[in-house]
Amino acid sequence: MITLTEHGVFLDAEGMPVSQAAQLPVEEAKKQTIAYRILEAHNHSGDMEHLRLKFDALVSPDNNYVNILQTARASGIERFPVPYVLSNCHHTLCAVGGTINEDDHVFGLGNAKKYGGIFVPPYRAVLHQYMREMMAGCGKMILGSDSHTRYGAVGTMGIGEGGGEVAKQLLDRTYDVAYPPVIAVKLTGSPKPGVGPQDVALALIAATFENHFNKNKVLEFVGPGIASLSMEYRMGIDVMTTESAALSSIWCTDEKTKCYLEEHGRGDAYIELKPGACAYYDSMIEIDLSRVECMIALPFHPSHAMPIREFKERMPEILKEVEEQGQSIKGCHGEKFSIMNHMRDGEFYVDQALVSGCSGGLFENIVAMADILKGCAIPGSGLTLGINPASLPVMADLMAQGIAGELAVCGATLRPAICGPCFGVTDVPANNQISIRHMTRNYPNREGSKPGQGQMAGACLMDARSIAATVRNGGRLTAATELDVEYRELRHHFDPTIYKNQVFDNFGYGDETEELVMGPNIADWPQMYPLQNHLLLQVAGAYHGSVTTDELIPSGEASSFRSNPEKISDYMMNSRDADYVGRAKEIRSLETERRENGAATHDETLNTLLRRIAQEEGCTTEDIRFGSVMVSEQIGDGSSREQAASCQKVLGGFANLANEYATKRYRSNLINWGLLPLRTEEKLNLSVGDYILIRNVRELISRGQETVKAVVLDQPESVQNLTGRVIECTLDSLTQDEKQILLDGCLINFYKKK
Repeated sequence: MITLTEHGVFLDAEGMPVSQAAQLPVEEAKKQTIAYRILEAHNHSGDMEHLRLKFDALVSPDNNYVNILQTARASGIERFPVPYVLSNCHHTLCAVGGTINEDDHVFGLGNAKKYGGIFVPPYRAVLHQYMREMMAGCGKMILGSDSHTRYGAVGTMGIGEGGGEVAKQLLDRTYDVAYPPVIAVKLTGSPKPGVGPQDVALALIAATFENHFNKNKVLEFVGPGIASLSMEYRMGIDVMTTESAALSSIWCTDEKTKCYLEEHGRGDAYIELKPGACAYYDSMIEIDLSRVECMIALPFHPSHAMPIREFKERMPEILKEVEEQGQSIKGCHGEKFSIMNHMRDGEFYVDQALVSGCSGGLFENIVAMADILKGCAIPGSGLTLGINPASLPVMADLMAQGIAGELAVCGATLRPAICGPCFGVTDVPANNQISIRHMTRNYPNREGSKPGQGQMAGACLMDARSIAATVRNGGRLTAATELDVEYRELRHHFDPTIYKNQVFDNFGYGDETEELVMGPNIADWPQMYPLQNHLLLQVAGAYHGSVTTDELIPSGEASSFRSNPEKISDYMMNSRDADYVGRAKEIRSLETERRENGAATHDETLNTLLRRIAQEEGCTTEDIRFGSVMVSEQIGDGSSREQAASCQKVLGGFANLANEYATKRYRSNLINWGLLPLRTEEKLNLSVGDYILIRNVRELISRGQETVKAVVLDQPESVQNLTGRVIECTLDSLTQDEKQILLDGCLINFYKKK
């Protein structure tokens, strides 16, 4: 089904191997990839090994655009230099906090009026569908503050990053990154009836996530199998490449791409994209589409994927593992997490089914569901099926062609175009229930449960077709290929007047006199302090395994408070470590106390440390910055939401210490908020309360020194004499701007100085 080639390969324009005699030198051949040509066209450094990119368009959802706009305003923005789409799709139905959500929408609209932006009102589209339909085009690059910013199927390299990187683009700065490895994803064959794009995507993720095969790399889709896939099928695979940890993606384009763009009124955005006659790729993934089976990704990660067939063969063993993992997440809160009762008479039964958003809510997926559910009735006594089309134009066409009516008669509910189910703010299953979903993620508690309050549920990812098959069979897990279904090939008719009449496109027409309306929750960023000569850290959180961004700052209603830095910080790590915020705030209060009171604090251990460091280094205690640090083997898998880093900074954080940062975007978030991304190969054996001393940190960063020595002061005697075990760390490669951002304390301070 999937074959991985770890060494470099030479492919021709059709994705076939190039004979050794016809191969070009590697440096010449890598220029013949689609990715190289697009990156070269957007690079402003003059050096293709060290890219400084500017994008053609930007996009942000309402769960983070307020932070970005506040950062840009604090940094002196005057206008939006490129089209910037403000989408209102993440929190539309979330009423937590009263007026907060609509206050943020009003603020976003005001910014679109003032600086010349594009405002997509609630219920019109999820952000990625709007960008596919209206903004993506061949050879373009789009940067978004959502991790699933992927438009490769439409010929656009999309990158999902934290809000700081979007703010840089708004300030006419560049996105700086080393030239990434490019992987060929060679598709052959064609999918079997009933196998959908999510099945292909989950198979790809399962083969490449755990081994880091795609991490921070560009996936270039080539090969004869592309021709067998519709545009929506390609999009459904493409958007999920984020879950393989890839940096971006790009596909060969063809007549289907051209027709798609023409149907959306943008025929002039089409360019044929394909590799040259001899393109070099750093590695290759081969997918035989004809061998892909219907898949299921078990809780609690998209990479926990396998064929439904295999899951059924090993069901007791797999469910026991899931139950144990869920119990470890839930801990001692409430009754035991239990899902083994979902296995009855050798079959697996689910409680809820959802198809939604940028991956699931596409026209063809929903039509296929109607075909599978034909003649079916979903009773109101148990299993439910909810569908969120990806955009109002998709919904309108489903209604016009009668599909919406067919589904309504079956008992499915069609709801507005929002990201709610994927984001954990709607459709939360009951305690100990299992939800099957065609959406992007199934991380722990991503579906909205709260283990700290005794709640725990699980979500499995599946394709819309197998979800419909399971619903048809009363909730009994069923692969769509097990059913004999006559699938219609209906064509989606896009109506551009929906957006023309309802989307506020003000790019290029900003009015500087526009007064911004700021609701009571919208708060400015607190003062961020720069690094001093020496850095003393205290461990506020030490964890084993991986810390995801959903654990750092949970999705769901918690991020309704995203426009108030202090309020949202109170949710930091609350699903995993309820005491983290209190510990971090105590460290922050000690630093505040000594700034306000001269030198001393009420903590004598800290006072002793500060005096000893000052004495040894021949400086004053004012030359020492004190803050918190988070420690774990891996940090940052998941969402691009910058609050995962900014909340740490608001709480007084100055560093993370890890063996690995799961994604580039999380590491970028740390840097943009002035937190040192310390990485070490050594085993981390640290406890909450330990002190870590980094001497001459400003000098180390300024010089770009490769090795950073962190002295762990975890014993009483080491506190007295400043000796202890040394952890050899690195900050890895930093650009000149990144160095200065860390020295200044955050991106806002950096631009204020500019």
